[in-house]
Parts: sequence; C-alpha cells; structure tokens
Amino acid sequence: MTGYDFRSDNVAGCAPEVMDALALAARGTAASYGADDWTERLKAQVAALFETEVAVFPVATGTAANSLALAAATPPFGAVYCHEEAHIHVDECGAPELYTGGAKLVGLKGDSGKLTAAALDSALAGSGIGVVHRVQPAALSLSQATEAGTVYRPDEIAGLADVAHRAGLTVHMDGARFANAVARLGCTPAELTWKAGVDVLSLGGTKGGCFAAEAVVVFNPALADDLGFLRKRGGHLLSKMRFVSAQMEAWLAGGLWLRLARHANAMADRLAAGLAAVPGAELAFAVEANEVFVRLPEGAIGALETAGFRFHRWEGSLLRVVTAFDTPAWAVDEFVKTAASA
Repeated sequence: MTGYDFRSDNVAGCAPEVMDALALAARGTAASYGADDWTERLKAQVAALFETEVAVFPVATGTAANSLALAAATPPFGAVYCHEEAHIHVDECGAPELYTGGAKLVGLKGDSGKLTAAALDSALAGSGIGVVHRVQPAALSLSQATEAGTVYRPDEIAGLADVAHRAGLTVHMDGARFANAVARLGCTPAELTWKAGVDVLSLGGTKGGCFAAEAVVVFNPALADDLGFLRKRGGHLLSKMRFVSAQMEAWLAGGLWLRLARHANAMADRLAAGLAAVPGAELAFAVEANEVFVRLPEGAIGALETAGFRFHRWEGSLLRVVTAFDTPAWAVDEFVKTAASA
C-alpha cells in the first residue's frame, strides 16, 4: 500500500470512544447552553485532572478558545507577546485582535519555535510600559507544543511566566497539542500549567481525536468573570453544548487522551528515525511531539508526491509531516521506503 495524508492531525478522523459518546449524548433531551449533565461532569473532571479548582468553558474551535482566553486577559490597548510563528499570530486571520477589541500581537524571535525568558525580558524592557503613546503589555501566549513541533519544559514555562508576571502580564497557553506535550514529557497537566505559572489554557481535543472540541481552562479566577459573556457575545455559546462536552469527557476519561497522543508521538518518532537513514535527509528540529520537519532532496519529494503521499512544503525543500492518533505504522514505513528509494 502507498500514499497517505500527513498534512495535519486535523485530517484525521474521530476516536471511536468519542463517537460512541456523541451517539449516547444524542439520545433524549438535555438542558441547553451548558446547563447539561455532560458539561457539569466535564468541569469536575478537568478540575481533578489539573489538581485544582478551575473554570471550564467548552467551545468548538481552537481559534475561539485562544481568542476568548486572550480577550479575557487583554484590553483593547494591550499587547500580546508570542512567538513570531505562533498560530495566533499567523494563522487565525486576526481573530485575537477582533475579540480583544484591537489588542496588538507582538511576535518575538526564538529558535525551534520557542521563546526564552531573556528575549521576553528584553522586549518588555523596551515596550514603553506606562507610556500613553504605546500599547501596554498585557499577556504572554505560549504554544504547547510549538509550531516547530518542540515542547516547553516546566522550568522553561516557569522562567517565562516569572518574567511575565513581574511585568503584570497574564500567561496564556495555546494547548492545541497539549496532550502531545504531556505524553512526551511525562509531567502532570498541573506541572505544565498552573504550577509553572500559566493563568489560562486553551485545551485542544480536536487534533487529538475529538470531532470538534476545545475548552478554555481558567486557573486564575479573576479571568473567569467575563469569559461567559465574551463567549456568548462572540457566538460560541452552543445551545447544544452537551455535544462538545461529551466529546471531551470521553477523550479525557481513563487517560484516553494520553494514549492517543502517545501513539501520534510514537509514529512521529518512527518516521524521524526512518528518515534519518535516508541519504540527503535532514531533520530541521528535534521531534518532540507529532510533527516532523525534514529537508529532502527534490527527487525524494517528487517520488513521495507521485506515490500519493500528502504533506506541506513549509519552505523550499523543508516539509512538515504530521502524524495523528490513528496514523498506521505501514503508512510511516512506506513514506520512509519511498523517500529512500528515490
């Protein structure tokens, strides 16, 4: 067998356990707008998972989760600091700016998709805090895992959060692939979030095996007061909220979310190990989640395309190849075999 779609984990289907939960949620009637039993159970489930009291706001898209979280943290005259390649900066069509009422996103450079405490400290030092002519630093957003497929360790998050908090910034984490980071590092969800200084998390389930399920998880109670109103005003308070909550409840139950993430990570490791032996192949970044960035000779790229494999050309001969919770080993092996045979 040849050919497989490695463009993104968004192309994957839905985990059977999640689909079963949706089918069960479709039976009978339930209270609307989040007053249902599934949403109530999800709140308790997430609090137990993170080992602390939290506010949980289910939504259907990652863009909504990120934008609403930042809107709760940032005034219209505020600035959100993030990596220059962050999804909120280059892939959300200005949604964070729209939902915050005009806040400015400030992209910072960083190797392998990661920011450093020193770089943030330097940017804040020249930001014009208190100067009426300048946007005022309000939030720091970290992608976990990053757009380069790397992950932040707890000490790295804590260092960045310390700099941010000393300057009065709220720390947001874009956790579209948070499950992959937790699975890779073996840390607890708490150690990668509030214990390291994160105030609010966009917890992504869609890329990890859900149909369409994300949640804004708030650790800092001061941010929760406005989020319900922001979600409704932004058009993301679903009347049949139980269908989002049921997905995430099933995804988190019994550690399913981490088992699925471990499979995606393992397939990325398998792919990277195989490509490392292909003549002319060069991995651009460490493979720490489920994304592999690799440079290949044009002949190999052409052979892969001819064989029906799909992936993204990031720039020139640099490819992004993404594995998912349901990626079969044969597809990984065929990808490597085809590249090597070119």
